[in-house]
Amino acid sequence: MKRMIIAVLLISVVNVYAQEKSPPPASPPDTVYGWKNSLVAGLTLTQVAYRDWVQGGDNALSWTFSADGKSTMDKPETKWSNSYKFAFGQARLGSQGLRKTDDRIELETVLLYKAGLLVDPYAGATLKTQFAKGYTYDASGTGTEVSQFFDPAYLTQSAGVAYQPIKEAKTRLGLGLREIITNKFNQYADDPATKEVEKTSVEGGLESVTNLDWPIDENLLLTSQLEVFAAFKKFDNPVLRNITSLTAKVSKYVVAIFTVQIIKEPQVSSKAQIKETIALGLSYTIF
Repeated sequence: MKRMIIAVLLISVVNVYAQEKSPPPASPPDTVYGWKNSLVAGLTLTQVAYRDWVQGGDNALSWTFSADGKSTMDKPETKWSNSYKFAFGQARLGSQGLRKTDDRIELETVLLYKAGLLVDPYAGATLKTQFAKGYTYDASGTGTEVSQFFDPAYLTQSAGVAYQPIKEAKTRLGLGLREIITNKFNQYADDPATKEVEKTSVEGGLESVTNLDWPIDENLLLTSQLEVFAAFKKFDNPVLRNITSLTAKVSKYVVAIFTVQIIKEPQVSSKAQIKETIALGLSYTIF
């Protein structure tokens, strides 16, 4: 957490310095500066209940709550973007207890200096972790705890250049520092090549983040984020995270969402992890 605090302080210092030293670039006359905030919350709920049903089947209940927010401070010479994404969901099938289906905490802060060139310098930091304990289950249904809040936690800090070729897409590339923090579940950070069990892993490398926010139609939105981190010592085996969602607005408050999430984390698994979800639920723009 010390590194994250330092990163935030550095961003703030750069912001103040840019205000004092850099003349504001020319801007369109209709540009509105200042804070812009948005927060969208969603809830999906599915229930199947049987009584005297001779064709067979199990009662089922599942729910997921999510909240996605953005806070951006736009100034003539800088742009400070903050995003926060939260999700939590559970499901029950038959006599089985509630099992977690979704659990996500993602925070990101990026300070961009508007250099007026093809690319703009930036500094940023991200934090990824979860709310509750995570389990794996064997064939008999016995659960084994494999994760919990802030165990593991992934913290990255980077600085480099950003490029936005079109309004719907933006990408950045820079030097990064990636830290994995664990407490009880050290397999996420431990180096099997050493005798000592490491609770923390710190690696330097190159980080690339690409975001797509494409309104295909008035009621259809495609969003995607691709993150790649290539450590200098493992440059040929990078860490990859991608989440892509297609959201269709059925009515003012009802949406259908198809999501595919891919994680390639060589430290944890030699195979790419893939999760697909299709959900129909409520969505409400708080502000």
